[in-house]
Amino acid sequence: MNHFLSLLDCPGKEILNLLLRAAELKRLKPEGNLPKPLAGQAWGMLFEKHSTRTRVSFEAGIFLLGGGALFLAPQHTHLDRGEPLEDTARVLGRYLDGLVVRTHGHDRIETLAQWSGLPVINALTDRNHPCQLLADLLTVQELRGSLEGLVAAWIGDGNNMAYSWIAAARQLGFSLRLACPKGYEPDGDLLDSALKAGADILLTTDPREAARGAQVVNTDAWASMGQEAEKETREKVFDGYQVNTGLLQAAAPQAIVLHCLPAYRGQEITDEVIEGPQSAVFRQAENRMYVQMAVLEALAGAGRQC
Repeated sequence: MNHFLSLLDCPGKEILNLLLRAAELKRLKPEGNLPKPLAGQAWGMLFEKHSTRTRVSFEAGIFLLGGGALFLAPQHTHLDRGEPLEDTARVLGRYLDGLVVRTHGHDRIETLAQWSGLPVINALTDRNHPCQLLADLLTVQELRGSLEGLVAAWIGDGNNMAYSWIAAARQLGFSLRLACPKGYEPDGDLLDSALKAGADILLTTDPREAARGAQVVNTDAWASMGQEAEKETREKVFDGYQVNTGLLQAAAPQAIVLHCLPAYRGQEITDEVIEGPQSAVFRQAENRMYVQMAVLEALAGAGRQC
């Protein structure tokens, strides 16, 4: 692959190959036997949104694969004073070996991919969060043994994580149930396209309907970055969409609970659930590094193409 911008860019078989390689890299790290496909490479990390897990996991992963990471915040570049993104992209393309980008509009990452001449990895846009979804799938695979026959539930906002779950369900063929309040559903064109392609996806406004029999119950903050002004409104709209012990009673026994973090405990998820025996939230966060290492390796031309 030239870039990793969306799961829709990867056939299902190649997504599974990335998960297989991520699991292998996770096994190799404690042994001190990690490959160094990024040796001699410098990767830029252009982050226009705040980050904890994404930044640290990418920087650590690049280091472990033998490369160097340069963190670029907009306020420390001329993007903050209005330099055209195309100009920044063309300059970075002359210094770096790849770009990890965390930004707002998905069109911005597409512009960087077009004009930089570098492999670009999507570390989050308003429309897609494919690296997080890979980590989610690796976590489920570790705990279930397989993604075959999976029934997953998404409870909450029809945001970039919901989009990415839709893309994954389309590419891998598992069942997905989304519960979103009216007016906060995922993009209709994306969902319609997935359904026309044969994806098994149900959209409902009832969280219990989505959770019924699900082996994975997943959620996210009700107000994401950039939506702070909507926080109070969203808290009212999303009342009843909390992942709590009552909702888990509708799911399959021992259903896996996921949350991409940061969590607003007591809102979209309770302390009891996130700290409970069904929670895989911190394993999920750990797996971010390994799936991203697999993507970095593939883009470094190590022979594991997507």
